[in-house]
Amino acid sequence: MKKILNNDLLNNYITKHNLETIFNEDLLKHAQLHFYLKGEYILNTDFNLEYYYLIVDGKTTVSYLLENGKSILLKFYDAFNTLGDIELLKNIPICCNVQAIEDSYLIAIPIDIIKNEYFHNTKFLHHLIDSLSEKLYATLNNSSYNLTYPLINRLSSYLVEYITDKNYIILSSSFNEIAQFLGTTYRHLNRTFKELESRSIIKCENKTVYILDKDTLLELSKNDYIKSL
Repeated sequence: MKKILNNDLLNNYITKHNLETIFNEDLLKHAQLHFYLKGEYILNTDFNLEYYYLIVDGKTTVSYLLENGKSILLKFYDAFNTLGDIELLKNIPICCNVQAIEDSYLIAIPIDIIKNEYFHNTKFLHHLIDSLSEKLYATLNNSSYNLTYPLINRLSSYLVEYITDKNYIILSSSFNEIAQFLGTTYRHLNRTFKELESRSIIKCENKTVYILDKDTLLELSKNDYIKSL
């Protein structure tokens, strides 16, 4: 992680995402701009929360660590999303690992300042309610999608979330982890990857997936799965 000492860039993000409607001027004086490289962890399970984060540029994954040491990918977050809502409200250690899957900028506000000054701030409390309700909606939406649509649609949606301006994706999760996230088995997932390959939509080489037909992949994804919020 790198702290970016560029007030112009910080203020541009504050203006772009209308943060004045959430925090007043005094609190924004404590805002910092943090930069995470692709692959870096932003939050780690069981550590204490130091900052309330607002993702203003980039994309992250949120994973839940199981007792056996394995993790389950829960969702994707991109701009504009927040990290630390539950930990802040419940005053508990960090629940999930959060990792940048693109180079990402986040506005960070120290937790101690928010706790001391802003739990009685109506604007901020409304923001927390909106954020948590949208995340609950996305979780319900994604769960229902897993029950409704065939795996080829779910896998296409998963791959679409990783698409950047390049024509390939490097998977950061194992096939077993992806299978758990999509509610299927390793074997069924492998067959579905091969079906997409046989239709010349993708080409797989180890953990690199080359996108050969982006339009068809987008069509298969239904464009409404794996909500970022």
